Amino acid sequence: MRPDRHRLTRELPVLRRHRTRCLLLALPAAALVVAQAVLLAGIVADGFAGRTVTPAPLIALGAVMAGRALLTRLRDLLARRAAADAKRALRDRLTTALERTPASRLAAGRHGETATLLTRGLDGLDPYVTGYLPTAAATAVIPAAVIGWLTWTDWTSALVVVLTLPLIPVFGALVGAHTARRTARQWRLLARLGGHFLDVVAGLPTLRAFGREGHQARVLAETADAHRRATLRTLRVAFLSSLVLETVATLSVAMVAVPVGLRLLGGGTDLATALTVLLLAPEAYVPLRAAAGAFHESAEGVAVAERVFAVLDAVPPRR
Repeated sequence: MRPDRHRLTRELPVLRRHRTRCLLLALPAAALVVAQAVLLAGIVADGFAGRTVTPAPLIALGAVMAGRALLTRLRDLLARRAAADAKRALRDRLTTALERTPASRLAAGRHGETATLLTRGLDGLDPYVTGYLPTAAATAVIPAAVIGWLTWTDWTSALVVVLTLPLIPVFGALVGAHTARRTARQWRLLARLGGHFLDVVAGLPTLRAFGREGHQARVLAETADAHRRATLRTLRVAFLSSLVLETVATLSVAMVAVPVGLRLLGGGTDLATALTVLLLAPEAYVPLRAAAGAFHESAEGVAVAERVFAVLDAVPPRR
């Protein structure tokens, strides 16, 4: 089953509110990104030109940097609170659904998997709420603001950014589909391990009576080793995707920096404009790179949420 990330926000109002707050916070963050680049470029250009740098731009730059730090701190606090509320809401819905499940079906169910789902499983939602949703909101706002300012400042650099920017989500999607499948398998192995361990503990007196505890210990070791191998494969793909995205972003920034440097040497542009472009161009790629990384980190939590919704859908309706 392909994980449905949109169902989380559809089912949980707290995540819809969190997504709206992230978008609202991304608007001033985008303005501060542009302001910081413009102020810093102006200060450096004045210094190289031998002009006296007045305290006003330095104070403004410090205020902008403090504003960015404050927004980041506020976003993190709101994200952690939203993550706790989302996990509590899902746990409440899941426990209520289990209480409504008939005793015969509950007895035949996989208690260990359910216990893993309620504890370790739902904790995997943290990267989705605290990482993916805020970076996705920043991706929708900051690159557009950067491209808009670059268009007004140096339209050729803006054109290069517009042409190279889609490369990051394309490569991220190609690797992300593979990561989602591997993460789903990793979660299934973890659920199987937790369920089997609980069954072994519950039946330990019987196993000892029949001398089968050694066999079950070997089965547990094999299941744990399979989960370890699946985790390492998932991490390997995640590290590979980070390398690919960093390489693409670095080459894209280089495609902006080289023409700007040549035009600066040829007198086609001034130092302040060139520095503004060089400072702003990387900022257009940062949210996309962060969103791609957060996508991989949140894959396990999304797979767990998909399993929670499958359990909720299987519960008979209340009469």
